[in-house]
Amino acid sequence: MSESRMIRGTLLLTVATFLSKFLGMLFVIPFNAIVGGKDGVFLYSVSYTPYAIILSLSTVGIPLAVSKFVSRYNTLGDYRTGRKLFRSGLLVMTLTGFLGFLLMYYGAPYFSSITLDGARSGETYHNLVFIMKVLSFALIIVPVMSLMRGYFQGFESMGPTATSQTIEQIVRIGFGLVAAFIIMKVSGSVRNAVAAVTFGAFVGGVAGLVLLVRYWFKRKPHLDQLVEQSPDHHVPLKSMYAELIQYAIPFVAVGLANQLYLLIDQLTLNHFLNVYHQHLNLDVKAIIANLMTYDQKLVMIPVSLATALAVSVVPAITASFTEGKQKELQIEMTKALQFVLFFTVPAAVGLSMLAYMLYGLLYGFSDSITLGGYILRWYAPSAVLFAGFSVTAAILQGINCQKVTILSLAIGILLKMCFNPLFLKWWPDIGSIFATDLGYAVSILINLAFIGKMARYPYRFIIKRFLLISLFTLIMGLGIWGLFSVLGGFVPANRLQALVYSVLGIAVGGFIYMVLSFRSGLAKQVLGTRIPFLNRFI
Repeated sequence: MSESRMIRGTLLLTVATFLSKFLGMLFVIPFNAIVGGKDGVFLYSVSYTPYAIILSLSTVGIPLAVSKFVSRYNTLGDYRTGRKLFRSGLLVMTLTGFLGFLLMYYGAPYFSSITLDGARSGETYHNLVFIMKVLSFALIIVPVMSLMRGYFQGFESMGPTATSQTIEQIVRIGFGLVAAFIIMKVSGSVRNAVAAVTFGAFVGGVAGLVLLVRYWFKRKPHLDQLVEQSPDHHVPLKSMYAELIQYAIPFVAVGLANQLYLLIDQLTLNHFLNVYHQHLNLDVKAIIANLMTYDQKLVMIPVSLATALAVSVVPAITASFTEGKQKELQIEMTKALQFVLFFTVPAAVGLSMLAYMLYGLLYGFSDSITLGGYILRWYAPSAVLFAGFSVTAAILQGINCQKVTILSLAIGILLKMCFNPLFLKWWPDIGSIFATDLGYAVSILINLAFIGKMARYPYRFIIKRFLLISLFTLIMGLGIWGLFSVLGGFVPANRLQALVYSVLGIAVGGFIYMVLSFRSGLAKQVLGTRIPFLNRFI
């Protein structure tokens, strides 16, 4: 593997994943305008949580596990074993996808009831059941598509994943918004409009799958040639799946992590806020909509950098670990960790400082801007923890320490469950964020401890790099703070002011951070020496 192969693959997936997340964030703006506010967004938000969990269970972590499995045997020169697994996996993913569809379709009444604190009647309950049933059809398509992405990634080919991911998102959003707009104009039914948006997941999945099939037939002659010239370790399917399941379970844990945290909030916010703060007359639907959609979409944009890295780093680390190349393994770990820190730390801090501006700009001016901006200001730093967990878990999977990921996630989830009620009592609007931060922070510390022990990884260098990035981020933050202090504050009065101040804040903050990074040589060290445009600045 060439020195810059991982970085190139990471950047490609980063751009695609960032674009996908950015489109997902932009989608909320017209969706909010079309369906008319928090009620529609609430239905959309809570329906997606069980869908995401069932999707992770339907794929059983197979796609990324396949990436690791294929990479391992490709490193040994055995392309036949990966092909054999791929063929068998298509059948398995088709079956598990259909089972996932049945589970969500027929389980929709139960999922809706527990979300609404036991209610089994009323307009909201019936609307939610209908929307979940519509969304369930996407589960038939997505697992097969994910498997094909994993197979290509095992060859360290990120193009098919990046392209299909982008096309899937564009088609999903385009179909959903157009259909919702037409429905609202014709009938005015919020339920049907939200259902149409969720059905876009199925339509987008079909588009992504078609594109991957085209990639497959285009590359099949070359892949067939590799298989024909390949030795065969004659690994029986039973042994393959035993190995694959060993890889897959931690990937399930990582895929489920954020959704499990959101599920805890979904099941507890309504109850505990009413128990502790009934006298405050809190808008629980607005709090849930912000935590699970409005603000969550913005927070997950910097996290997408880590998501892309977690996908692309596994084959590289697996290859070095399989070949016993300790020095290369540690170099790749350092690249992974510093790459995430370089992007997510300043992005999270910048997002926190621009919270009210961006919320007002994207979601409009209503009573919710005070609540939404406040939640976003405290929620944004969580992006660093989300990213840290994704990448440390990916590293653990690459060095065959799968059980640690499950252990650390279980402890984090347990802490979230224990402290969520207490923190909600102390901080009704943002207590759930603090409970989430506590759970993720402990999980990351456990992951880092085992990485240091099992890979003999010295943290001295990465700690210095983190301190340097933090210093540059602090200077960036002071620059934004000074700008807004001169301009008149952090809360905008109207959308035009929010636009102007957001652009100025991003420009000033980005300029300060990038100048410091380029002049110090940090950017070149993090991004690699083979990115041509860097040489123009350094």
